[in-house]
Formats: sequence, structure tokens, C-alpha cells
Amino acid sequence: MTAIAKTKTLTAKPNSQAGLLDRNVSLANVIVRATHGLKLSDKRLLSAALAVTDATDGRALSDERFWTVKVTAIDYAQAFGVSLDTAYEQIAASADVLLSKCITRPVRDRSGDLLKHQWLLRAVYSKGRGTVSMTWHPDIRPFIFCLREEFTTYKLRQAAAVRSVYSWFLYDNLRSWNGVGSWSPTIEEFAQNMDAANYANNFKEMRRRVIEPAVKELREKNNLVIEWEQVKNGRKTVGLRFKYRKAEQAALDLESV
Repeated sequence: MTAIAKTKTLTAKPNSQAGLLDRNVSLANVIVRATHGLKLSDKRLLSAALAVTDATDGRALSDERFWTVKVTAIDYAQAFGVSLDTAYEQIAASADVLLSKCITRPVRDRSGDLLKHQWLLRAVYSKGRGTVSMTWHPDIRPFIFCLREEFTTYKLRQAAAVRSVYSWFLYDNLRSWNGVGSWSPTIEEFAQNMDAANYANNFKEMRRRVIEPAVKELREKNNLVIEWEQVKNGRKTVGLRFKYRKAEQAALDLESV
């Protein structure tokens, strides 16, 4: 139930002068579609760190000066609409999570094998300055720097307003198939990509706790038209099919009729 997404290349340097919300979050699709094990605050810090990372500069693959990025509590608070005290707490706690949590993804062409690696090599939290400096782990650098094909990129503001990590994961996965306009995962793939493995064998709960709330929030906050349906084998749901587009595009389609 997969399709081949169109490839693209990051050629500009869009993050050099922009504010945090207007910077690009860019990540290779193989990592977007992996299991991250992150809560919302962790996903926020990760995305903020990606936003201040210049993913377009090829020197970053060999020059350690590009490997460390800094996120401030003030920028975090403004981007995600939380108090400064909450921002201090979340960036410190989530930096620890990003140090300890592993990305888990299937090994290509090796059925059943899973590869695990970390996001960060080190993190330094400066309480007095209200900043956290994070150094990307060598294993993740090829998936965030000098991206040429099969990657996802969007402005941080396009996801910053969501209040559910499932909404953010769904947004990432839909965007990773942007060139296709649809996503048709098996239930197992969906559970893996959405960090919802605990619902993999209970579709009723997956629908109630993951799919419907995430679709509803993205429709309301991200201006997306999302349609989805179950794919069944007899009475059993074995997969899902999502179709999506921006609401403005839908309006133009109606006007042209």
C-alpha cells in the first residue's frame, strides 16, 4: 500500500534571516516515517532545533561548526504559545528525552530488521540564559543536512499550533507524501509511523484516540481538507487510505465547476 513520492532538492537557504516560526523544518522521509517515541513537548523542541538548522549547506556533513544548534526559551515560548516558565521546563526536559530516545526504523531490503539510532550526541542546558544547545548525532546528520531527495520540509508555523503529538505525526506523514496527495499505510505501518503501537490491535480505540482527533485538529488549524477511509479484508481493517489538499485548492476546484 505504498506509492513513490516525487523527489526534490533543497537549494536555497531559507533559514538565515527568518524568525523561528518562518523557518523550515526539513527531515528525510525515512526518518519522518520512523518511530520516535516522543511527546508533544519533545516534538516541539526537535522541530525548533531542525528549524534553526541550516539543512541546505553541504559543508555541514564534514564541518562540526554546523552540528550544534541553540534554541532559546523565549523563542520556544513565542512559537508554541506557552509561558516562559513552561518553556524553561520543557526545553530542559525534552533535551534529556532527545538524548535518550532512539529513532526506530526498518532496515531497507532486510525484512523484519529494525535499526535504532539517536537524535543527539550531547546537549547543554544553560539555566541562566534560558537556552539549550544540542549537537546532532553523527548517525542522524545525513538525514537532516544537504538533503537532495525523498525529504519533507515545511514552515514551523504550519504545525506549531497543534496540541496533539498525533496531529503533528499525521501532518508529517501526509507531507512526506506531498507529491502523491495520498497516503495508504497498512495498519501496522500507520501504528509505527504514528507512534501508536499500543492501538495496533484495537482499531476502534485507534480510530477514537488517534485518527479522528488528529484529522479534526488538522482540518481546523492547518487549513487542510482530509478524507480518509478504512481498507478491509473481509470484516477486518487492514489498512487506511488518506487523501488531502489545502482548503484553498478545494475552493478553487469548486469555483472552476
